Amino acid sequence: MKRKRLTEEQIIGILREADAGAVVLDVCRKHGMSSATHYAWKAKYGGLEVAMARTASAGPPRSTV
Repeated sequence: MKRKRLTEEQIIGILREADAGAVVLDVCRKHGMSSATHYAWKAKYGGLEVAMARTASAGPPRSTV
């Protein structure tokens, strides 16, 4: 399995940087990614806050019994 380069928190930070008014191509160039990746991340993580992303990636609570 391929290791992820960025965490969900970092991805959300990059998306917020573009939403704050920066040009998407400039943000992509700065972080070394394609614009297609940006739009895929926006579709997946667009409405999430950092705390919500942590909860979603942790999965459901497990039984300890």
